[in-house]
Amino acid sequence: MTRRPVDTGDPDRLYMVTGGRHRVDDDSFDLVTLIVSECEPVPGMQSEHLHILQLCRHPTSVVEISAELALPVTVVKILLSDLLATRKITARHPRAAPARAELPDSALLKQVLDGLQKL
Repeated sequence: MTRRPVDTGDPDRLYMVTGGRHRVDDDSFDLVTLIVSECEPVPGMQSEHLHILQLCRHPTSVVEISAELALPVTVVKILLSDLLATRKITARHPRAAPARAELPDSALLKQVLDGLQKL
């Protein structure tokens, strides 16, 4: 069995879509960052930007956008950074997990569980 490469996109097309850029300057987007459109598509927009704005009328993760557009995540991040710079989208980053010290004591959780089982 032969394996196909993950990125099967045409390199020439990907080069044109990103304007030759191959990475985002800042790491603004995680795979689970939710993207929301802040405006409607306008005539003359790049077709990928247009599709992203249409997809993101409701919060949509970066990885979902990548799958819908059939583009590598790195390309999608470049496109998203363009839209973010022009304030056409907003990015909602996932919340950080609470620190271990902020979690309830396991003895307290056990008492709550025992209380619920007695109901």
